[in-house]
Amino acid sequence: MKRDVDLLILGAGPAGMAAAVAASASGQRIALVDDNPATGGQIWRAGAQAPRYPAAENLRAQLAAAKNVECFTATRVIAQTGAHELLLENPLHSWRIGYTQLILCTGAREVLLPFPGWTLPGVTGAGGLQALIKGGVPVRGERVVVAGSGPLLLASAASAKAAGARIECIAEQASLASLAAFALQLPRWPGKLRQAIELFDRHYQPHSHVVEALGDGRVQAVRIRRGSRLVEIPCDRLACGFGLRANTELAQTLGCAIEAQAVVVDNLQRTSLAGHFAAGECTGIGGNELAQVEGAIAGFAAVGLLAEAQALTARRRHWQRFADLLKRHFALDPELKSLPTADTVLCRCEDVPYGAVAQQASWRQAKLHSRCGMGACQGRVCGTAAEVLLGWPTPTLRAPFVPARVDSLLHAAALSSAAPTAVE
Repeated sequence: MKRDVDLLILGAGPAGMAAAVAASASGQRIALVDDNPATGGQIWRAGAQAPRYPAAENLRAQLAAAKNVECFTATRVIAQTGAHELLLENPLHSWRIGYTQLILCTGAREVLLPFPGWTLPGVTGAGGLQALIKGGVPVRGERVVVAGSGPLLLASAASAKAAGARIECIAEQASLASLAAFALQLPRWPGKLRQAIELFDRHYQPHSHVVEALGDGRVQAVRIRRGSRLVEIPCDRLACGFGLRANTELAQTLGCAIEAQAVVVDNLQRTSLAGHFAAGECTGIGGNELAQVEGAIAGFAAVGLLAEAQALTARRRHWQRFADLLKRHFALDPELKSLPTADTVLCRCEDVPYGAVAQQASWRQAKLHSRCGMGACQGRVCGTAAEVLLGWPTPTLRAPFVPARVDSLLHAAALSSAAPTAVE
């Protein structure tokens, strides 16, 4: 089965939702696709314990009113099956979708750096803990340590505290000087200043990073380095994330140019590939406000409403300056490259230790000698870690882009054999 649309939007987070709403004014046929069971992406994730976000509810209401926008949730991109054509899969079946224009709003993922004990049950990403809580996982009465870098740490701690957890420590690797310089600039973005004040927690510790998670069968304590001191903190959960990394692999696989770990776009969010746009965190980490305005620009531009798109560029510059501030003041300390030991697991899919990878000359050599990155996540976790620790570029995707059902694979194989131009 095949469907055709004028505009296909991949990702229904802040950028994708804003793009669909903006483009809907054209009356063109629009499809909005996301692998989550509801729109909102990771930041506006719906769930049993998820808070209500006014901006998200507003966009959802506008999408519901737009009769020319069809939302496909719980739907994943499996493969490219031809020029301007992708294979999609939902829980029931797979199908091809053809498009004239495409907007990539594939978001970002947490940077998870390996350290001794990071694979223990009870250790998650900082954003991962938020997602678990929103999904209804109980944390009431649990002792929680949050560690890593970036504003997400405070947001994750606030979510855990609101759900009844006890915050024992928030370890931020950035120095006090960097954090002070960041805070002094926040009045230029009053909403962000207010948010920082609301989220601040007395357990917040600058110039601190995780060294090791300890436990027998489950995390029971964590060792934290605070400056020159090493402290051990008992805990029931450790949420650890070292910032975000743009999801660029699909864009790169389709043929879009990538630079500085982000999809390259012009003033109208156009990529280097004709008919393909990108918006939100996949073009650089900047927060949901920047994602929304970039999504709106891409949506307007993709359907030819150029005046409407250009009218938003000043607002985009305002939020791009905030993104630059984040990048500058939460840059990772090179000391973090020494976190893993030789026997620390790097690739959890294939159970490959860091020492087996670090001795290789490149990602390709590491895969050939150890199967690192050849599991279900296709290097999205270990490849990102290797990018930080070893300076290797993140690997591109191969079809199927994500684990898929047998009938979807047969569908892709049949199309591949019939069309030489399809991605194999």
